[in-house]
Amino acid sequence: MAEDMEESAEILGDINLTLGMLNKEDNISKEDIYGHLASTIQNTDILDDAIVQRLIYYASKDMRDDNILREIRMLAGEVLVSLAAHDFNSVMYEVQSNFRILELPNEFVVLALAELATSYVSQSIPFMMMTLLTMQTMLRLTEEERMKGAFCVALEKFSRAIYKYVNHWRDFPYPRLDANRLSDKIFMLFRYIMDKWASTTSPTQILAIIKAHGPTVSLLLHREDLCEYALGQVPWLLNQYKDKEIDFHVTQSLRQILTAAVLYDVSLPKALRKAIFINLLRQVCRVPEPPEKENETEASNCFLILAHSNPADLMDFFDEQMRNNHEAIRMGILTLLRSAINAEEPKLRDHITSIEKAVKVVMGDLSIKVRNSTLLLIQTMCEKCYIEAREGWPLIDYIFTQFSMSNKNLEKPIKPNSQETEKGETSIREISLEVLKTLDPLVIGMPQVLWPRILTFVVPAEYTGTLKYLFNIIRILFMAEERKKKNAEESTALVISTGAVKLPSPQQLLARLLVISMLASVGKLRGAGAIGLLKILPEIIHPNLVELWKTRIPELLQPLEGKNSSIVLWETMLLQLLKESLWKISEVAWTIQLSRDFNQQMDSYSNTSVEKKFLWKALGTTLASCQDVDFVSSQIKEFLAAPHHLGDQRQGITSILGYCAEKHFEVVLKVLKTFQDREKFFMNRCKGIFSGKKSLSKTDVMVIYGAVALHAPKSQLLTRLDQDIVSQVLFLYGQCSRVLGMSVANKDMDLQMSFTRSITEIGIAVQDAEDETFKFSYKEVLLGYMLDFIRDEPLDSLASPIRWKALIAIRYLSKLKPQLSLNDHLNILEENIRRLLPLPPLEKLRNEGETDKDKEHIQFLYERSMDALGKLLRTMMWDNMKAEDCQEMFNLLRMWLVSQKDWERERAFQITAKVLTNDVEAPENFKIGSLLGLLAPHSCDTLPSIRQAAASSAIGLFSIKGVHLEVERLQDLQEGLQCDDVQVQIKISSKIAKIVSKLIPSEEMLVFLEETLDGLESLNPCTKACGVWMITALKEQGATLEDQLLEILGIIYHHMPVLRQKEESFQFMLEAISQIASFHMDAVVANLLQKPLPFDRDTKTLWKSLAENPASSGKLLRALVDKLENELEDDLARIEAISVACAVYEVVSTGTPVASLYPELFALLLKLVSCTLGQKMPTSALSRRRRVMPQGERQQIADPCRLSTTTLKCVQAQAMREGLTKESDEGDNVWTLLSSPSTHHIGVCALARSMAVWQHGIIRDITEQLLPSLTSSSENYRITGTAFFSELMKEPVLWKHGNLREVLVLMDQSAWDSNPILRQMAIRGLGNTASGAPHKVKKHKQMMLESVIRGLYHLARTEVVCESLKALKKILDLLTDRDVSFYFKEIVLQTRTFFEDEQDDVRLTAILLFENLASLTGRRWKIFFAEEIKKSMISFLLHLWDPNPKIGTACRDVLIICIPFLGLQELYGVLDHLLDVQDLPRARDFYRQFCMKLSKRNQEILWILHTHSFTFFSSSWETIRSAAIKLTDAIILNLTYQYVELVDREQLTTQLQALRQDPCISVQRAAEAATQTLLRRCKEISVHL
Repeated sequence: MAEDMEESAEILGDINLTLGMLNKEDNISKEDIYGHLASTIQNTDILDDAIVQRLIYYASKDMRDDNILREIRMLAGEVLVSLAAHDFNSVMYEVQSNFRILELPNEFVVLALAELATSYVSQSIPFMMMTLLTMQTMLRLTEEERMKGAFCVALEKFSRAIYKYVNHWRDFPYPRLDANRLSDKIFMLFRYIMDKWASTTSPTQILAIIKAHGPTVSLLLHREDLCEYALGQVPWLLNQYKDKEIDFHVTQSLRQILTAAVLYDVSLPKALRKAIFINLLRQVCRVPEPPEKENETEASNCFLILAHSNPADLMDFFDEQMRNNHEAIRMGILTLLRSAINAEEPKLRDHITSIEKAVKVVMGDLSIKVRNSTLLLIQTMCEKCYIEAREGWPLIDYIFTQFSMSNKNLEKPIKPNSQETEKGETSIREISLEVLKTLDPLVIGMPQVLWPRILTFVVPAEYTGTLKYLFNIIRILFMAEERKKKNAEESTALVISTGAVKLPSPQQLLARLLVISMLASVGKLRGAGAIGLLKILPEIIHPNLVELWKTRIPELLQPLEGKNSSIVLWETMLLQLLKESLWKISEVAWTIQLSRDFNQQMDSYSNTSVEKKFLWKALGTTLASCQDVDFVSSQIKEFLAAPHHLGDQRQGITSILGYCAEKHFEVVLKVLKTFQDREKFFMNRCKGIFSGKKSLSKTDVMVIYGAVALHAPKSQLLTRLDQDIVSQVLFLYGQCSRVLGMSVANKDMDLQMSFTRSITEIGIAVQDAEDETFKFSYKEVLLGYMLDFIRDEPLDSLASPIRWKALIAIRYLSKLKPQLSLNDHLNILEENIRRLLPLPPLEKLRNEGETDKDKEHIQFLYERSMDALGKLLRTMMWDNMKAEDCQEMFNLLRMWLVSQKDWERERAFQITAKVLTNDVEAPENFKIGSLLGLLAPHSCDTLPSIRQAAASSAIGLFSIKGVHLEVERLQDLQEGLQCDDVQVQIKISSKIAKIVSKLIPSEEMLVFLEETLDGLESLNPCTKACGVWMITALKEQGATLEDQLLEILGIIYHHMPVLRQKEESFQFMLEAISQIASFHMDAVVANLLQKPLPFDRDTKTLWKSLAENPASSGKLLRALVDKLENELEDDLARIEAISVACAVYEVVSTGTPVASLYPELFALLLKLVSCTLGQKMPTSALSRRRRVMPQGERQQIADPCRLSTTTLKCVQAQAMREGLTKESDEGDNVWTLLSSPSTHHIGVCALARSMAVWQHGIIRDITEQLLPSLTSSSENYRITGTAFFSELMKEPVLWKHGNLREVLVLMDQSAWDSNPILRQMAIRGLGNTASGAPHKVKKHKQMMLESVIRGLYHLARTEVVCESLKALKKILDLLTDRDVSFYFKEIVLQTRTFFEDEQDDVRLTAILLFENLASLTGRRWKIFFAEEIKKSMISFLLHLWDPNPKIGTACRDVLIICIPFLGLQELYGVLDHLLDVQDLPRARDFYRQFCMKLSKRNQEILWILHTHSFTFFSSSWETIRSAAIKLTDAIILNLTYQYVELVDREQLTTQLQALRQDPCISVQRAAEAATQTLLRRCKEISVHL
């Protein structure tokens, strides 16, 4: 509530201030003022009546003033109208007083009346009759166009107001008035304007009449006697459709008239309706320029009104216009119909048939825009149930026809499409799909329209793009019918007469849906929709399928529930469903027809599509299920004779014959043999068996044999394999490899690929036969062919898939009987490894491709080839049950695993990972120790792929030995190796090592460690990982290695000479020794502390090595802290203490946690820093060998304080990382401050501020450790302790949890110490107590005030003075005037002495303290303080322009506080100008205003200011000298004659003359001006006398 009152007072003050500015003649400022007033009045709920009356006066006067700019008069009018919200009667009175009978008013008076009528209808109606009568007398006097426009505006607004009253008079708060009297006056005014003014040619005047026309005619329509006249004026309005600028207003007025006609049930004459129809349609369909958007919208709204009032006439008009074959008109009408349907006009629903017929009129229109609009209208009609069963089907058919037509025009245009045409056709296609997407097949009447004719769009290929939505529509229709059957005994059947529509057969539906279902595996929605339809349509397909599909299709859908459904698995399941369905149907004729329908759909899909590939297999499966052998044989012959009808003839014929061979193996072989026998003469390999490009080639037949073998029944295959299949393949390959009867080196990649494919499929078929007794006689021959293919491939490129395919063939052939020998295995593997691993890097191989597609193909071949090699090695290796043979085969990869080339290592590790993973079982005696040491460190290799493979291989080694690991955790860690951060890699590798190292067989630890040490010497990228694995293994199995300890150490020492040259490897060796010696640390600390200072590199290394050992780091730091505590003395630190500090530095710098020892360690090190301030290192402590070190190094070690500070810095950094403290506000500079005797106390304060006060326990322990420092015999240590506690005194939480009460007493004692630094720190602590413990200040105020005031007299050290002033300010803030009364005068007098101090901080603090003292004056010291203000005012006034802006601000504040003591409240107005920081007044202007106000009130103070100003003429600050002169100028100007006579003119003139020679220009100018002022005042005195 208080806030609202304050805000209201502020607004009123703002308005009062603004009103005072309205008397000025500045038009620009008035424009801003009225704009501001309008905003303020609109946002203010309550205004003072007096202010409202003044505002009405000024606004009315300026609104009527012809000499003021028009814009300002308009703003004044807006303000006047907005004031009506606060006092309507006063505003209306003011306006009416200037609106007199037979006297032409001001234009803005008329506009104000009009605006009042619009904004305040209820209040304006009672005044309306008087206003209209007066206005009627004025029209004949009007000649100016602007006044005519104003009266038209008034007529418009008055008509609107009366119209509102007529229709809503019950809502008005007074008895009903005679509206007819008002409308009579409006009629007379309107008739005069139409008779006299409407014939004008002025566009502005015409526009004004048009705007008034609609509201006025709308009002007159409620009167039957005036209705005919009103409607008679509408043609004039329609005739104004001439200019785009006014068309919108014409349409707007017309809409108002039509709305009123509907409201008052006025029937429009037929001729008028027709004219309105025509004119409105022109607005919607304007050609050639498109209509304005807002005009088009208004016209559409008019048509909606007409659709409500005259729907039949409107539809007849639309039908007539639609037949004109005009694109714009058709588009406009279609859009209007769509808007009308969307508006859900009830009367329009009776004309659905008319709308449908109108749509059919344009269905043959080929215009893209018309087709577009038609589709959108059909969509709306479907959504709003505007489709009837009798006439609706052509509309649905139109949607599909347009989709098909746009697809055809885009994909196979008769002539090249323009960009606009292509964009339009694309839009039609998208809209067609959108219509189908949003189509609700269950809205009223729609099922009868759609079913079953909607099925006609399922099979034709041109509607494939619509299937996603089409299937959904069919599914909804069918499921709705099923629900009806369940809920009622008799269903309203969906099936009705289809007329001329031909429905698809069950076989066509099955063939189409089954092929489309294949798309479900690649995430296509139409694929899922097809399988969904199959699920619900078994009765339509065949009655025998109902039970089968009821169980099988849900099982079929399960793989689709996963995110990554396999295409191969899905295809297999669909083909199995087809097999089972055909078996269930068991009708030969039905199956034959299905095969024909599959065949007929060949042209519906592209050769590379998933659907086409499945279609071939489905056709083959159907033929395999056909029991009519003759039909099957004839079909195979047809396919072999004319394979081009299948699309990709090789793929197609291979798939069909392969799948057909599953049941008709003998038939297929027989037909193939007959087919070959017909061609007796082979010209060459390029020609087909029959002449022509559309015939099969020998290569095609070779591939067919492989597919037939792969799909043949296993029981029949092996007996026919050698003679009827393999021999035929070799024969055909040999024939293709001959030219003129001679064998040549064959480089035909297609031939090689086809031969390899056929051999691979034969190998798979034999393996699947699982006949252990069968020995494949062609095994060696075929392996030889495959190896030759691989050898012929170049070693610098990978453009052909021969390697990949040949490797696959070798893998399958190698498994067949008879078994290969070890040498054969090694030779095959070595040959393949040498042909793949040395290939150039993948990126270089990719760059050989010319296009992106080529590059992707090369990468594909690369990945597949490496995968095939890995599988081959895995197959050959683990099929051998001898551990030694497995080791031999694995050793083929060893040289590649340590290759210097990243890409070769990558390939070797990828192959290794394939060999060692995927649930293989190794021979019983297979050794893993050496392999683990070789592979595991590469988990930190340079490439992420190597790291992943190495980790997989390491884990796999244990798996093949049957060791159970934490598989899930290891897999998570392995995924983290993708990170490129080396530290992350090492961390993850270490975790893996920790898990698996404990599982290394103990007897294999020696070979494992030796392998890792070898890696430390040679594996540069993996050196660190070798060390990590070695250390981890020692940690995990150290306890079990007692018997092998000497041997292990012997191995480590053996590698030491080489590892010493590699720093990182050497560190791992040290850590290994540290791990081994973790139980033998007794004398290590004492021995290492005997090393001379500073520690050499080896000594530091040993300290760090010990610290990094988790087993000893905690004990090590505890021992060092105890040693430091024993060695440290108060007065002087011994060299042993410094050695301990250096050791602590080395230990803590490794990251050793300090949390448990932090309070002791911090306090001891701070004490050591304090005690070593200024000390030099004892000569006995220096190492003799240091004499040969560089000079810089000697200088660095000669300062024990620096060494101590460095250790403390290290400890603080570690503590910061552990959250025990925070960073200092001084940053790293704190350590420089801390180590210097002159700034040590500043550094300690900064260090204290960095303490984490929320760590109560730590801070309490630190304060207990440092409390003795306050009474120490060492002055340095006392300063250190006092400085530290002085900062902690301001923390309330430490007063609560600490023992600072005792510290306060010791601080007070130190405040009297002779050491200025100690004294300064003590006073700071007393001042900070005000922040930390205010209650202690009140309790010990006398003690604290005396100690702090005492500091004000220490003039030799400004630091002490400044600290005392700051402390006093803090303390006085907590005390009352009674608490301070005894010391008040002394504090004031001492404070004043520092106003002119050279130090900014002292000056500023003194002024701020003086400001605080004003509130502590009390009655006793009020007069004294007023006198001190008089003496100080000169300082405050001059330092307003102090070089330090903070001091200027402080002086402004203290002046505002102190002026009431002198009774000079009149000066507030002058001082207010200083509040605007962005626009401070000039010093001269300010001083003159100030002195002018002061001279009227108190000449004595002005004289005092004059007498004190002389001393500032010699100020060291230019701005102060300049300000002093300007103040003197202002004083002389405003002194009375009596005081001017007292001025020592000679002295003042002399000083001003001297200042005119000042080096500062501003001082010179000020002195010149002051001299002129003095001379002028002297003349005035002379005249006066």
